[in-house]
Formats: sequence, structure tokens, C-alpha cells
Amino acid sequence: MTTHSHSYDETTDVELDLIEGEDSGDSLTGHDAYELSTEGLELEERQALRRVVGMSTELTDISEVEYRRLLLERVLLVGVWTEGSAEDAENSLAELKLLAETAGSEVLDGVIQRRKKPDPATFIGSGKVTDLRNLVASLGADTVIADGELAPAQLRNLEDKLKVKVVDRTALILDIFAQHAKSKEGKAQVELAQLQYMKQRLRGWGGNLSRQAGGRVGAAGGGIGGRGPGETKIETDRRRINTKISKLRRLLKDMKSTRSTMRQERRRNLVPSVAIAGYTNAGKSSLLNRITGAGVLVEDALFATLDPTTRRTTTSDGRVYTLTDTVGFVRHLPHDIVEAFRSTLEEVTDADLLLHVVDGSHPDPIAQIQAVREVLAEINATDVPEIIVINKADAADPMALAPILHREPHAIVVSARTGEGIDKLRELLEGSLPQPHISLDVLLPYDRGDLVSRIHSEGSVEQLEHTADGTRVSARVHPALAGDLTPYQVA
Repeated sequence: MTTHSHSYDETTDVELDLIEGEDSGDSLTGHDAYELSTEGLELEERQALRRVVGMSTELTDISEVEYRRLLLERVLLVGVWTEGSAEDAENSLAELKLLAETAGSEVLDGVIQRRKKPDPATFIGSGKVTDLRNLVASLGADTVIADGELAPAQLRNLEDKLKVKVVDRTALILDIFAQHAKSKEGKAQVELAQLQYMKQRLRGWGGNLSRQAGGRVGAAGGGIGGRGPGETKIETDRRRINTKISKLRRLLKDMKSTRSTMRQERRRNLVPSVAIAGYTNAGKSSLLNRITGAGVLVEDALFATLDPTTRRTTTSDGRVYTLTDTVGFVRHLPHDIVEAFRSTLEEVTDADLLLHVVDGSHPDPIAQIQAVREVLAEINATDVPEIIVINKADAADPMALAPILHREPHAIVVSARTGEGIDKLRELLEGSLPQPHISLDVLLPYDRGDLVSRIHSEGSVEQLEHTADGTRVSARVHPALAGDLTPYQVA
């Protein structure tokens, strides 16, 4: 090792082993060959294959097992500012930072390029790609995340020029969904969205996908009996992906029928349904827990819960209704996600009332409302009555909430964490539920307590009195219950 200690900074461990492993005593031969191989190359080209610190997983001592540190992926964020103000562009990149951290990475820096529209070849323009490559090299980043959806050609061009992995906003969101899906339906929905995204980008994974199986002699080809046009690797992969997509769609179709049966059962029993929707990390699960005591996972992270949760609860006068927590939304939510989760999002479409939860502490809550309503329009849920619930009042600036309260007539400020405004929300919710429309005044014998119970759970009691002849009830009920109460109606 003493012969080559002066060259260790320029050579890798593998190269040193190869140099020292030569039988000849002239060790400078390998070193001279290395110098000739790098002579005339630019600094950026030599750094393209630089050694990445901390990539080795070999343990030097068994005690390191207990003290091994988690090495996070080091990422650099890049966005294109095409419209809106600079603050809007910075808020979008800040949200991308939260998404990257949720996916399990360390964000090193973020840059924004001002353009009228993204460059069709490199997203940020050929000139800025060189600057970005230098920034990647100086920071030691191993991944670049683009704040937008990249075309296959843009993805391939950026990876060729930057020499690091490049992913877009859509792939990042899909990765988070894959980590957080817990139920069988949720996992199938995420896998379907990932395959649909992947199928369009097979061409960006390298030239080896265009090689055919037949027509070449040797290990790579078929030789005698294997010649012919064959099937390219990309065609094989695309066929397998299409087969898997068809299988997942059949599986989700069966699950959709089960979910539809459950909704029909609630409809048959005339149980009103309330859906909780809104931006991710706005506090939907916390609100569900506060109102119903559901015990759903609550975490200060984006897309912490993906699987819908339905809980049955009652109003102050005893009427039964259901609350359903749905998947969170985000700006530019991938279309594949919306399609894959359509059966889940139908809980919002079929609801009698929508609680639209907004993060009051967010820098731009109005943009959150607009992003959620775009997704609601995509699933045809704009006709559902809506209550804007501005959550996190304990951390929000009252001056920032004033524009929302001015724009949205049906808005209320609450804090699911402290309980502030929850009682007023319950009153507003109960008053917005569909009311039975048939008024009856009945005298029920004391042995028909079952009908009294049904009036409480299915109808709206206006007056109740216990008399010597039985229980006299004035209430508003649905037609089905009205038919059973008609024999006891007071003239």
C-alpha cells in the first residue's frame, strides 16, 4: 500500500486492488494507465462516476449493528415557474419538500426556473441543465425531483445529462401512497396507478429494452432455432404490465361491488352519510376522532392514512348517521391516482353532506380549497352540499382566515386538537343533514317501545310526552316508518 498511498485520493478501492494484484513488480504501470484514461477529460465528466460517500454496507465491527444509522436519499428539488406569483411557486416547491421528506429523503436544496412553459426536451432548458449538473455535483445529491410531471423524453434527457436519478412529482406521490397503503384494496389501487404510470415510461429506462430475443448467436441471442423478428424487451414488459393491470381492475371491480352493497344497505335503512374530504394533512382523521372517537391513526405527515374509515354516530336528538374519512388531496394529484381510487372516492359522490377540511395554518389555504374542488369536479361530486371546516385554529393567524370566511358562507373555524368550535360544528352538521318530511302525531302503547326507538334513530322528534295511555310523540319521519306508525296516529 505504501507504493500507491499518494494516488488513493484519485483511485477507488477496486482500482487499487487491481493495481496491487498484478504479478509484475512495476506497480506504476496500472497508475500510468489510470492517468492516461482521465487525461483530457473535463472536471464534470470525471465527477460523473465519483465515489458516493456512505454507500458501503459492510460492517467493520459487529457492534455497529446496534448503532447503524439510516442513510436517507439526498435529493435536490427543481421547479419551473410558469404562472402566478413568486410566492405561489415557492409554496409549490415547499410542498414538494414535504412530499420528499415524507417519502424518506433528505432535501439538500431547491431551485426554480422562470419560463413561459416547461422546455419540451429538458423541462428547465439546456442552459440551466448545466448549472443544475454543477449544483448536483457540489451538493453530492443522488436524486433530482422535478415539481411537475415529466414526459418520458424529458426524464431520459435529464438523467443522461445529470448522471443521477430523476423522478417527477407524480412518481413521488405514488411512492408515498405505496408506503402508506395498508388494506388489500388500498394496495391494489396504488399498484394499479403505479403500473399505469410505468407503462407510459418504459421507453425512458434504457436502450436495452429495444433488443430482440431472436436473430443473434451467443448467450444474448437464440442461435439456431431462435432466429426471427422475436419480441423486444419493451414489448414483453408492456404485455406483462397490461396483463397485471387487467387482473387488478377485475379485483377492484369485485371490491367495488362489496362497497356498493354496503352503501345500498345504509340507503335502505335511511342512514344519512357525511364524507370528510380535504387537503392532505389538514386534520381529517383528527376531526373524525374528535366527533366519533374512531381512534384512527393521526400523524403530522402527508397522506398518513389512505384507507377510508366509516364510523356510525348519532345526533343530539338520537338520529343515526355515518362519517367517512377519505383519502387526502394535493395539488396536481396524478390522474392515475384519481382513477385508481375512484371506487373509494365514490363515498364522497354518494354522501348527503361533505365536510371540506382546510388547514388554517397553511400559507395559502385558498389554493388548497381550489385544488380539492378540482378533484371533486373530476369525480362529479360538486353537487354535494358542502361545509368548509377550517381546522387548526390554535395554530392559524385570524387575519389569514378572514378572506376564507368572507368568500365561503358555510364556513366554520375549529381545532380538532383542542376541541375549539367542535360543538358549533356538530350543530351545523346536524342542521344540514337531510330531514324526514312527513309529520305525524302518534300515541304508542308502552309495549311498542321498538317504534319509539325507531323514531329516535330514523326520524326527528319534535315533542315527546308519557301519558296514562302510552307515549305520545310528535315527529318527522320517512315514508317507510310513517307506514308503520299510521295505525297509532292521533286524530
